[in-house]
Amino acid sequence: MSLPAAVYRPRNPQSSDYYRCVEDCFETFVGIYDDHFSRQYGFWRPYVEQVIYRYLDCGDPHNGFARVKCKDCGHEYLLAFSCKRRHFCPSCHQKRVVEFGEWLCMDVLKKVPHRHFVFGIPKMLRRYFLYDRKLLADLSRCAWESLKVFLQEAVPENDPIPGAVIAIQTFGDFLGFNPHCHILVTDGCFYGSRGMFRVAPPLELKKLEAIFRHKVLRMLLSKGKITQEMITMLSQWRHSGFNVFCGNRISPKDDTAMENLARYIIRASFSQERMHYLEQEGRVVYTSKDVKTTKVFPAMEWLAAMCSHIPNRGEQMVRYYGFYSNVSRGKRKEAGTDEDIPCILDAQGDEKTVRRNWARLIQKIYEVDPLICPKCQGAMRVIGSIEDPSVIRAILEHLGLWLSRSRPPPKIHDPPHYGSGRSASPSIADDVSQIPLHDDHFYGDPQYSWDDYIQA
Repeated sequence: MSLPAAVYRPRNPQSSDYYRCVEDCFETFVGIYDDHFSRQYGFWRPYVEQVIYRYLDCGDPHNGFARVKCKDCGHEYLLAFSCKRRHFCPSCHQKRVVEFGEWLCMDVLKKVPHRHFVFGIPKMLRRYFLYDRKLLADLSRCAWESLKVFLQEAVPENDPIPGAVIAIQTFGDFLGFNPHCHILVTDGCFYGSRGMFRVAPPLELKKLEAIFRHKVLRMLLSKGKITQEMITMLSQWRHSGFNVFCGNRISPKDDTAMENLARYIIRASFSQERMHYLEQEGRVVYTSKDVKTTKVFPAMEWLAAMCSHIPNRGEQMVRYYGFYSNVSRGKRKEAGTDEDIPCILDAQGDEKTVRRNWARLIQKIYEVDPLICPKCQGAMRVIGSIEDPSVIRAILEHLGLWLSRSRPPPKIHDPPHYGSGRSASPSIADDVSQIPLHDDHFYGDPQYSWDDYIQA
């Protein structure tokens, strides 16, 4: 039997280095962005401002909360609403990561071997994707068409079709803009009307890279981003800058590896644990993944780099192709064949578990249970949602919490002086969840006790 989950303790985002950095510098940053950062990080997108203001309100009970009550002892607390923003809010994005990993493994991927591919492009071409984010969808299509051609040629059956899930990432180790594709693809192809599957032999990565390079350059040429002269120059390089990585085969029985990889391909662009904000100096120190290298950024340049990775409203960062495309899955569900297990594999059971709700996701992320009563260890449940501003204020004033978490006015750091020359411009290393929406409005963190209000 598994051990009982620990009691969930509320996080305090307002005390984190990341939150304080954003709160201290954001208003000044917006005012100077066009003059100091637009050339390096692309034009200012108004939607980014909305995302960051929503993040600053994340977990704040003044913006609404749910009531959570223990059915055994009657203990209650307030659960503040979250911002649900992608990539910029670490807590909300982590919830999406866990939920996406579970959904992908339960509802999309089939019990066949898979591989993890990464497709990268040279530094010279990355700026085109920074200034025109619509090209990211075309980059995803180029990667899919390259893999599709290779896998179909490797399988002798008629009309073979592979399945792929492609996630676009735009960040490197130190937040430099580096668009690349992470791909979960079947290690072979489906064929026939009953979902037969044939495993493919090992692929020749150099040839696959050559096909990918050709498709990307042709795509950029057709969009008017590059010239034929640039293509000729890139073709003469000894190392083209394009690269393809292929991971080891993932067994259809290795659910843990598959779910971890599904989370990895849509992970957040940075780690709070590796970031340290020097408040008095207005700087950010960031440590690399291998903990061997650190880099110091002016705080506002750090924000500029972070903002370059925020997707636009409705921008799809994960796409599904071939056997895993939305059209193919829809047709199989309509025909009642989507639950069929490919005949080359042993049956593993076709009954799906119910989607994890908010509480189970929190338990999986933090290894605690937010619905365990901290007083009696009984089961708690959400009993109401408070969104009316007047009711919110009345409750928080009664509990002595109204505006109790407000901080002093932000420290205004002087804008960085980069000068007007190109050589003096700032530099950095060149390195909507895609699942169906559901009615989970209560994701957030328990912050305050309700007991005093009830007793009154």
